[in-house]
Amino acid sequence: MPIRSPRGRAAAYRAVWQWPLRSPARLAVTAVAVLAVVLGVSTALGAVNPPDPAAPGGVTATGTTSTTGGTRATRAPSSPVPTALPPVSELAPTTLPVSSAPAAALQAAASWSAAWIRPPDGTPADRWIEGLRPFTTEEYLGVLATVDPGAVPATVVTGPARAVRVATSSVDVEVPTDALTLLVLVVRTENGDWRVSGYDRAA
Repeated sequence: MPIRSPRGRAAAYRAVWQWPLRSPARLAVTAVAVLAVVLGVSTALGAVNPPDPAAPGGVTATGTTSTTGGTRATRAPSSPVPTALPPVSELAPTTLPVSSAPAAALQAAASWSAAWIRPPDGTPADRWIEGLRPFTTEEYLGVLATVDPGAVPATVVTGPARAVRVATSSVDVEVPTDALTLLVLVVRTENGDWRVSGYDRAA
């Protein structure tokens, strides 16, 4: 028969929680039952969310961090950063004294300028190029092949070659002519020779 009054329900609840207290045996049985229920719930939760062994740092799917042997894994200390910088070798200067210009570079500029001046009328362009070849880089010969030697304004070199800027592997040389002063760029090639790789009108 169902309990319909509040007093009856209270009496029924009181009888239930007083039942384990009426004897030591009932209390032991109740404790075992409660422990079994708790263990069952814990086992069920572990089956639903198993730990991920591949997660870094032992992090499980529930967001907790696992430990080994009761200690938390720690990151190894990084190596100390050295405070002393390694020695740096001295850099070679980009420009050198003009007096240090190699004689071979000045001679190459002078010889090239003498071959560059306007040849006699009717001289084939390929012959003019061949006269420049011994003193010119192969790359720059391709540029000079497009020049009309009959349009060269100068007809004679009027003074010695003079270095105006000297670097480790290049020299700027001025060479005066009867029409303009040439600014000739002479470079050192891989085999150590000095060849002209460009020219312009000096300022």
